[in-house]
Amino acid sequence: MYKIFNKNKCEFIQEENWGNYLKKYMLIEAAGGVVKNGKSELLLIFRLDKWDLPKGKIEKDEAVRKAAIREVQEECGISEIEIIMELPVTYHTYELKGVAILKRTHWFEMLYSGRNTKLTPQLDEHITVARWMNKSDMKEALKNTYPLIQTVLEPFL
Repeated sequence: MYKIFNKNKCEFIQEENWGNYLKKYMLIEAAGGVVKNGKSELLLIFRLDKWDLPKGKIEKDEAVRKAAIREVQEECGISEIEIIMELPVTYHTYELKGVAILKRTHWFEMLYSGRNTKLTPQLDEHITVARWMNKSDMKEALKNTYPLIQTVLEPFL
């Protein structure tokens, strides 16, 4: 069974119906991360008036793990990131220029081992803030995020 986030609702698609469901959408592959630092804080970004996690499209012929690290680096301006473990894949739908999109995002738990405390949000991707958050800050931020992001972050709270 597949769990699909569609705006503020969630739907479940049975395995035997998956092929027909896919025919309605253009599939986009993405990768991103739940990044921890040495203080057990998590990295969140503020994009389009919502708190989110760094993620983005996988480039042609790019490995999924490499794409996840690249997206975190680009969206937050940090390096020295390593993947700790794979997290569950998520699916969400949206419309872009009249085209129905299904985005499959491959998530990874990551560790930032660098010492640079300055984060640089990727403004051309509409990211206005990149911030390390402790659990208390995160609980407040998650009041203004997407249900899919709440689901991804739930095990870390």
